[in-house]
Amino acid sequence: MGHNAIKLELIEWLTKLEDTETLNYLKIVKDSKGSENDWWHELPNAVKDGIQRGINDIADGRIVSHNDVKMKYGL
Repeated sequence: MGHNAIKLELIEWLTKLEDTETLNYLKIVKDSKGSENDWWHELPNAVKDGIQRGINDIADGRIVSHNDVKMKYGL
């Protein structure tokens, strides 16, 4: 898919998007481009918490490899 097709797909999706949290996140991403600010501080706490849970899962060995998932579901 070319860049223009991706842009059009995203524009269409954005015009229908009603999820405030997602819109706020996308605004943060947009504003962070070219900015020296660390975007981490702008993320909602729920997003930060989810990222931290993932990091903790990795550190504690609670992971499943991509290949294991593919084999489990016959992909």
